[in-house]
Amino acid sequence: MKKLDMNWSLSELYSGFESKEYLDDLLKLKELFDEVEKWEEKELKSLDNSKEKIEMFIAYNIKLRKVSGKISAYSRLKNSADSSNDIAKKEMSKVNNIMSNMTKVNVKFTKWISKINGIDEIIKQSSIIEEHKFIIKEMIKKESHMLSEHKEIILSKMSLTGSNSWMNLRNELTANHMVEIDLGQGIQRKSINEVKNLLYSKDKNEREKAFYSELESNRNIEIGVAASLNGLKGEVLTLCDIKGYSSPLEKTLIDSRMDEEILNNMLQVIEESLPKFREYFLKKSKLLGNEGKMPIYDRLAPVGKNNKKYTYEGAMEFIVKHFSSFSRNMGELAKTAFENRWIDAEQRGGKRGGAFCSNLHCIGQSRILSSFNGNFKNVNTLAHELGHAYHGYVLSKESILNTSYTMPLAETASIFAETLIVNAALKEANKEETISILDAELTNASTVIVDIYARFLFEKEFFNKRKQGDLSVNEIKDLMIWAQKEAYGDAIEENTFDPYAWIHKVHYYYAERNFYNFPYAFGLLFSKGLYSEYLKDGKDFVLKYDNILRLTGKANVYDVGKYAGIDLHSKKFWRDSMEIVNKTIDKFLEIK
Repeated sequence: MKKLDMNWSLSELYSGFESKEYLDDLLKLKELFDEVEKWEEKELKSLDNSKEKIEMFIAYNIKLRKVSGKISAYSRLKNSADSSNDIAKKEMSKVNNIMSNMTKVNVKFTKWISKINGIDEIIKQSSIIEEHKFIIKEMIKKESHMLSEHKEIILSKMSLTGSNSWMNLRNELTANHMVEIDLGQGIQRKSINEVKNLLYSKDKNEREKAFYSELESNRNIEIGVAASLNGLKGEVLTLCDIKGYSSPLEKTLIDSRMDEEILNNMLQVIEESLPKFREYFLKKSKLLGNEGKMPIYDRLAPVGKNNKKYTYEGAMEFIVKHFSSFSRNMGELAKTAFENRWIDAEQRGGKRGGAFCSNLHCIGQSRILSSFNGNFKNVNTLAHELGHAYHGYVLSKESILNTSYTMPLAETASIFAETLIVNAALKEANKEETISILDAELTNASTVIVDIYARFLFEKEFFNKRKQGDLSVNEIKDLMIWAQKEAYGDAIEENTFDPYAWIHKVHYYYAERNFYNFPYAFGLLFSKGLYSEYLKDGKDFVLKYDNILRLTGKANVYDVGKYAGIDLHSKKFWRDSMEIVNKTIDKFLEIK
């Protein structure tokens, strides 16, 4: 098999920041904003010819989203792959300044359209408005939390030197973070991504050294990252108060198109499941040779004698084969992503930590960032991100205005894709490999259920305390330890909880995406429910699955579930989905 390049190609966007195409699009974006502003000044003074004006606004918005999406994606992806790229940082700032004008456009239109009586009749008269009726009605619904045009513009521009700057500071501190570690050959300096990957090592000494070396190194950046967290969350609290939200959680639920009943039912079922996960942790601890409780740095350790290593090409072959067994389109999409360099999988310093997928509707492609070193976890991560890419592929046929799905539904396709890969791996595995794969599945589930629950508790309580003022580094660390104790309970050695688990979790640092934790739990349990439907319906489910993904950009969470035949207000659904996970735990507990 031909050797694949592990660095992504961005030339499909632009050949460089100085290229004619990039500069032309930058100019085009500015001109579009000027044109829209002049149009609004002239046309939105009255409600006459409302249908035509709404149609024109939609047309303008589509043009703006396509151009701005392409430009902003290029600088963002450049910066993610190399945080030392100063040109990319400057371009990100430049694009953000231009994009702040979008606030003025949207506020003025939202205020105007909210005054229209009989919007339903207007929607019926126009196919283009009918196609976008969900987002139109959503704009009207959110108008009550919108300030005056002038104030919204001020807030948008202030965020560029506020939350955006705090996030950029945190990203730079963590992406360039180096750890000094001695693995028996003298002290070496390794990137944070390399050290975190050691937590998956079979060697207990390596895991322990990696954990404590990272802890020690985090002292060097704790003050800067704590300041970022305080500054960013303080801004969020201020904005929620000004805009009439009772809390950042209420705003997150509204933005997520999800009601509180769904969240509370899910959280209750998660709380019920914690004792079962603690049984798993204690069993895993025993299999790893510990007496009693598990040290937290063993949570990601592999169990079983699965020495299987995947080449990057082998990972592609495995993923494509098993995606194709579900859907030919899904398999072809994955093959295209590997062969056409949509993925940056190389391990190197200066690269943003974690993994993500950026769906680029503007060119009908996606870009995936991850770090690949050949273990099954890396294969699973690639499958997860390729699930996101497939979601983008399905939505590429929709209007760009109908492609913005919310956080809970964002994890649907990714975790469904993981489930396909894990179940395929189990079918091909021998006894020792089965143990290893079961553990990898439960390691992931414990992250998405137990660790996510800890992160949710931490963020909720952080907001509560931040109302009184900045939290010190020690207060943040104590809060994180408390949250981990609540989630993991007495299955983990208490003196090994990670007080710095807030530093390298990028999800805490998005001002517009607070509580970016519970959506992962939602995604896991919702996807398990969908997978059960697939097992019942077989190939007939594939078209339905695509339609579910297509609906995510133009429906609320409950209605997407309803289309799938799922009542998300029912605790029974959540318990049935959790029972699928519990059965996997039971299989693991039977290991001798």
